[in-house]
Amino acid sequence: MNRKLVKQRSEYKWLIEKAGRMNVEGILYASEPLIEGMDDKVAEQVRNVASLPGIVAASYAMPDAHWGYGFCIGGVAAFDPSQDGVISAGGVGFDIACGVRTLHTGLKASRIEHLRTQIADKLFRHVPAGVGSTGKLKLNQQRLDEVLEGGAVWAVEQGFGTKEDMRFIESGGRITGADPSCVSYEAKKRQEEEMGTLGSGNHYLEVQKVVEIYDEPAAKAFGIELDDIEISIHCGSRGLGHQIGTDFLKQMTVAAKEAGLELPERELACAPLHSAVGKRYLGAMRSGINCALANRQILTHLVREAMADILPQANVRLLYDVSHNTCQEEEHEIGGKRRKLFVHRKGATRAFGPGRADLPVEYRPFGQPVLIGGTMGTSSYILVGTERGEKLSLSSSCHGAGRQMSRTAATKKWNGKDVARKLEQQGVFIRSSSMRGLAEEAPGAYKDVSEVVEVSHQLGLATRVAKLVPLICVKG
Repeated sequence: MNRKLVKQRSEYKWLIEKAGRMNVEGILYASEPLIEGMDDKVAEQVRNVASLPGIVAASYAMPDAHWGYGFCIGGVAAFDPSQDGVISAGGVGFDIACGVRTLHTGLKASRIEHLRTQIADKLFRHVPAGVGSTGKLKLNQQRLDEVLEGGAVWAVEQGFGTKEDMRFIESGGRITGADPSCVSYEAKKRQEEEMGTLGSGNHYLEVQKVVEIYDEPAAKAFGIELDDIEISIHCGSRGLGHQIGTDFLKQMTVAAKEAGLELPERELACAPLHSAVGKRYLGAMRSGINCALANRQILTHLVREAMADILPQANVRLLYDVSHNTCQEEEHEIGGKRRKLFVHRKGATRAFGPGRADLPVEYRPFGQPVLIGGTMGTSSYILVGTERGEKLSLSSSCHGAGRQMSRTAATKKWNGKDVARKLEQQGVFIRSSSMRGLAEEAPGAYKDVSEVVEVSHQLGLATRVAKLVPLICVKG
């Protein structure tokens, strides 16, 4: 990034001063190497978001930020409906409620060492993954409406898990306010055979080993110890979420014009929160969140089945499930007053601090688990939300490493078979249906996740609890 676009205010804070049509300032959280690696477009998108009606506090970019559609990926912005605030499909993203779910297994690394090939093969066969992958569950439109209203709660009612699971899912496994009637026929049609599927791209199912503990009390509360085997699932709302985004970007382009909104770029299409289009998008987007929560719940059931076949003594239970492509209605303190806001987090993770009543009781004294995914050959991290993060970023943190290279550029630089071979030499067993997909997701195509996490930790957006390394990775 051209350093003239931002002003450094501290080691990890960079400012875009309020100017022109901006209603608030822009704040980027990053180290110097991360800032230098960001595209100029990130600063432009942060500035453009700051010009939207009803935005409060600031337009934020997390340490893993990179160029996206409308909002940068890693972008956070909150809008006040009482000040003509807007909602933007580009501020949520196409993969609505894409997120990470981490599972305990009750196993130590030594217990699975001689079974890794068997586990990798079993998970790859049992969990549908890849472009256009379909699951065993076939749903008609009426049944899909039940999913979109019920989320993970619906999945458990169908036998995919237990009620105990719901305690460890953001929003209790089901977000209220979903309205399936706001979701198009085309979106539902795309999802009829995709429930319980991993998808492609950066989505994964990963068997991981805990190699470092940074915060012993929080780790104990989360049930994490050294050499534990954890399993992480990264996926979202599949075709349904993508179609919702496509449908409403078109509608919001018209709605913005009708509302007299002058947008800095077309990709920032939005609608007033109180408008008919805004309300329909909320109903559809929340349906997409429930779809993603149900999808990860079904995938958890499939993981449990696969592990039980190989290691019946495994006790696969949830650590936590948190999404990172959402717009959530939350209360935050702005200018000394508590206000109800609609917080867009696109490629950013909600990171509530201690004391929140909606956290599991055993986590409440410490804060919300923040699950940060790696890139096949690199580390993943478990962080915890902080009180400080409320003031810094509306309780938001990074969500992963963040791309530093386009998928097209990655395929020109790497070959999928070579990527898989190199990772296996490093001890990471890879299973994928697409060699091109592996090239696109090569670890070198991403920023240094440890650097991203270090910035989040040092700032206090969310602080480190544990580091995990991959042993097995299933990709689409």
